[in-house]
Amino acid sequence: MNNNIKFSYPDSEKVYMNGKIFPELKVAMRKINLTPTIEIVDGKRSETPNYPVYVYDTSGPYSDPNVKIDLKKGLPKLREQWIEKRKESVPTQMYYAKHGIITPEMEYVAIRENMNCEELGIETHITPQFVRDEIAEGRAVIPANINHPESEPMIIGRNFLVKINTNIGNSATYSGIHEEVEKAVWSCKWGGDTLMDLSTGENIHETREWILRNCPVPVGTVPMYQAFEKVDGKAENLTWDIFRDTLIEQCKQGVDYFTIHCGIRLKNIHLAESRLTGMVSRGGSIISKWCITHNKESFLYSHFDDICDICAKYDVAISLGDGLRPGCTFDANDKAQFAELDTMGELIERAWNKNVQAFIEGPGHVPMNKIKENMDRQIEKCHNAPFYTLGPLVTDIAPGYDHITSAIGAAQIGWLGTAMLCYVTPKEHLALPNKDDVRVGVVTYKIAAHAADLAKGHPGAAIRDNALSKARYEFRWKDQFNLSLDPEKALEYYKTSNNVGGKYCTMCGPNFCAMHISHTLNEQDCLTK
Repeated sequence: MNNNIKFSYPDSEKVYMNGKIFPELKVAMRKINLTPTIEIVDGKRSETPNYPVYVYDTSGPYSDPNVKIDLKKGLPKLREQWIEKRKESVPTQMYYAKHGIITPEMEYVAIRENMNCEELGIETHITPQFVRDEIAEGRAVIPANINHPESEPMIIGRNFLVKINTNIGNSATYSGIHEEVEKAVWSCKWGGDTLMDLSTGENIHETREWILRNCPVPVGTVPMYQAFEKVDGKAENLTWDIFRDTLIEQCKQGVDYFTIHCGIRLKNIHLAESRLTGMVSRGGSIISKWCITHNKESFLYSHFDDICDICAKYDVAISLGDGLRPGCTFDANDKAQFAELDTMGELIERAWNKNVQAFIEGPGHVPMNKIKENMDRQIEKCHNAPFYTLGPLVTDIAPGYDHITSAIGAAQIGWLGTAMLCYVTPKEHLALPNKDDVRVGVVTYKIAAHAADLAKGHPGAAIRDNALSKARYEFRWKDQFNLSLDPEKALEYYKTSNNVGGKYCTMCGPNFCAMHISHTLNEQDCLTK
């Protein structure tokens, strides 16, 4: 594995914005420099500068030329001093928010969400005080384990930018530590806001350690997967003690949020029996089998307060997993799904009472006509807690293209209020994703999330769209590519489609830039190069 991974974006600079409450903050973002607009009037050439565009940046130190990367040593510990300055018995962001305290993490995400709106004169409701209030009310979450100081603070909530999560993880036969670390790093380049390590194979602890030490975004896990491995894959042998020890192990490593299927109740499991696809959640199936075998309430439910006490000690957020999510559109919005959702509403309040940040996971597979009902019920039953959905997939007939079928639903449910979208790759339902699949999944979901942000009217969301549209109209091809979500892919397609390297300008293709149309410039001097 290359221990010195670095990457860059064309014509972009890594820039930092300082805090006002905490001047020492350096909030990373990316500045895309644009070429000027060129006009030829009466044979005279004039240039009008185009203002750079600032965009949200998840790439961490990997795109900073001034930071040396060594995967063996891990990333710089951005939050280490913040954490050291506030040693409390309950160190959660929700605890501070409820006590009226603005933390560096809160100001950091406020600056990050707004980018350079203030400089552009764009009004925004997102202030550090607003962030604090949203966390205090449980409407937003900053996943930030005190033992993952390498992560750059981000926020998940309906009144903020729609975020996306990427899933990676090794299995017993498919991949190793190096491959998973590489996928984690590159998912951050393409725009993944959080990362879930779903490893089930060998070296689970070591794989997670490498990922955590080198990941600039929050990392989540499903602790049940490791607990299941500890009992050699026999669900009936699981115990609360084994699960508790696994939680503590992962808390100490630095995991920022746990997906835990606490909402499955013994009395509700039978509701999935009449489904077309039964129970498709791996974690949900494991704990359901335990309940049925022992004819007892799930220890995840009965020990939920204990789980909260553990998470509160490290400020680990709980993602209440949807173990009874529908596995096909036919099963969407059924009694099983909604019974679990109602239980989550009870549990979320118990988490908040312990000052534990928490959010709700949702489906899955939902046809378009049932998406709004899903969102409305979640808001009502779960008291405005952030919603985190896989898609949803709006049809079941497109294996190999499920990143598209799910992005359709993801854009809609994001517009309606979902705070974070879990990406789906082209190989969903077929195979584990490789690095290229992660790229396609991330970019597809960045499209869905951004479409939702535009529809929601998030402050400054349209700046990038408008800049790209202006560049397209003026035949500034280079700026079109650089402003896109995947500049390298856009340029690659353009070169392939326009016979670049033949008779056309290297960058302009058959649609020459304004200067070429006026025959005032040689190809090698083309401004779009």
